[in-house]
Amino acid sequence: MTVDERWATIAGSADPRPLTRVGARPALPAYLRQVWQRRRFVSSLARFRIRAENDQNRLGMGWVILKPLLNAAVYGTVFGILMASGRPDHFIEFLVIGVFWFEFFASSVTTGAKSITTNAALVQSLAFPRMVLPLAVVTQRFLQFLPMLAISLVMVVAFGHPPTWQWVLLVPLALLFAGFNTGLALAAARLTVHVRDLNQLLPFLTRLVFYTTGIFYSIEQRFADDPTVLAVADLVPVHEVLSLARGILLSGPDHVVRPEYWLYASGWTAVVLTAGVVFFWAAEERYGRVD
Repeated sequence: MTVDERWATIAGSADPRPLTRVGARPALPAYLRQVWQRRRFVSSLARFRIRAENDQNRLGMGWVILKPLLNAAVYGTVFGILMASGRPDHFIEFLVIGVFWFEFFASSVTTGAKSITTNAALVQSLAFPRMVLPLAVVTQRFLQFLPMLAISLVMVVAFGHPPTWQWVLLVPLALLFAGFNTGLALAAARLTVHVRDLNQLLPFLTRLVFYTTGIFYSIEQRFADDPTVLAVADLVPVHEVLSLARGILLSGPDHVVRPEYWLYASGWTAVVLTAGVVFFWAAEERYGRVD
């Protein structure tokens, strides 16, 4: 048998199915199925990271609650003195709710942005949908947010706000916020791969959001005579979520649930999450080439 005949025999016995390029980006539906199949890995990785972050500390997991409480105490002391004459009603509860919910937002985005670059060796050596890494970060921050939410519930009751049926609305609100944070984390994770300087800018951007979304002051009171500012604030998703959380938990005429905020927050979450997923997936093949 000649060489050409042997090659013809080998070619004829080969698998007729087309070969798949290693590292190729699958279609979006197939990609999302792969991510869903690894949901337990996402959960396990999130829990492992929580333990790893606190095991070296004497108080261990206690810092999950102590850190945001200390932040709230510092902000309450400083701004409570500076704004003694212009504080919103129920200032302590108002501030704690704002700090806790904002902490979930800021930590999800800033840590999620580094989820690919800090795992470069893993990304370059193993084949798996890279989306699981930022998803694990947001899951971790969500799990850390839950005890903070529980503490805030105890606190508002202690300060004279009895539980109401509206408290059940915290569940869809937290899920909406988690979806919004996920979309931002996915977008930031991709951008940071290509522009590492974004890691240096994100803390400043989140701090800007902190000071402009009414964490320690009421936008409605401070800008009551400026309808333009109020109209802009109505379209800021973080402000919408904080206002809804406070309206659900706090009593009084200054804290009401505005139905249109549910519509706005749902719309923001749908747009940001969808855009974040597609934006991240579009660069799937490039994450293994992290410099």
